[in-house]
Amino acid sequence: MTKRINVLPETDVVQGMHYVDPNSGAVVPPIMPSTTFARDGNYELVSAGHSYARDENPTFDTAEKMLTCLEGGQGSLLFSSGMAAAGAIVQSLDPGAHIVIPKVMYWGLRNWMVGFCDRWGIELDQFDPADPDDLADKVKAGRTSLVWIETPTNPTWDVIDIETAAEIAHTVGAKLAIDSTVATPVLTRPIEFGADIVMHSATKYLNGHADVVAGALVTASADEFWERICMARAQGGAVLGSFEAWLLQRGMRTLFMRVRQASQSAMIIAEHFKGHPKLESVLYPGLESHPGHEIAKKQMQGGFGGMLSFCVAGGEAGALDMVRRCEVFIRATSLGGVESLIEHRYSIEGPDSPIPRNLVRISVGAESVVDLIADLEQALDG
Repeated sequence: MTKRINVLPETDVVQGMHYVDPNSGAVVPPIMPSTTFARDGNYELVSAGHSYARDENPTFDTAEKMLTCLEGGQGSLLFSSGMAAAGAIVQSLDPGAHIVIPKVMYWGLRNWMVGFCDRWGIELDQFDPADPDDLADKVKAGRTSLVWIETPTNPTWDVIDIETAAEIAHTVGAKLAIDSTVATPVLTRPIEFGADIVMHSATKYLNGHADVVAGALVTASADEFWERICMARAQGGAVLGSFEAWLLQRGMRTLFMRVRQASQSAMIIAEHFKGHPKLESVLYPGLESHPGHEIAKKQMQGGFGGMLSFCVAGGEAGALDMVRRCEVFIRATSLGGVESLIEHRYSIEGPDSPIPRNLVRISVGAESVVDLIADLEQALDG
């Protein structure tokens, strides 16, 4: 039946792309565990586009359609992790390519990029995400192949202007790829600001229940570079299992309500604790005092995300004491789930980390914000 109205991505995703099973009428997409798919007597595939599950798994179909819809792109790919998704981009570059990345970004990916590029002869430069001119100084006309950004940056939550970054990248002939894990397509659709490829650690907000490790890419254009990435996934084999893909699409159906709740609570927490005597600063782009607030307002619609950080008075020891005393927040790595997490990032990242030693990262979940504030208050007061 042809739709008479055009619905928003929120509605499409909540309904699993308006899925209804043609045989049973079921409204939940099925799990397809088969690894291979039959051909008829003429050796034509019984179902077009489904031959072998490594790169043509029917369980991917709904989740990838949802991602493409959410980001307003031309195609999507699921991967076994966010690291695998990002790695497929870098591994699809030509030998001798030049990449520019932020100095502050997800530390695991930054460390992998530094090591991989050094071993594979790819030149890599890092720019200061808090300095809007530094990126322009680091790109090289005719040399730079990829500009990688993350906004807000993890875990200091600097805000990078996507539109400006896209212009800088495209001027020198480079692709702009963005890690939009924290913003999610609920708040920011980077392709609308000129990004070429959007990456998500789907483990985080897209799934939202801390029970799947997954990654995803969405492209603005199904061009030759995208075809390289598709081939990298198919031949490298970094794909999800059927059950994980099903859990991911299940999680995405509640994405909008979860992100809005987390963003609302994070804003309340940031406002409550700004100027707290036991804190040197509260890092959250929703605060008017944040240096990137105006850019965030331009490219984040409906909220500023569920992530914030405290720089705790008393240095590293003060930060560790505060985290140790939390009773409601769970001390754990990761973000984007319905449970609120807290961690001392320097303990995780180690001596090569560029972040302050007194920084505490907070992932706000779906609990009562009253309880979360009370827990942080007692943890700070000791």
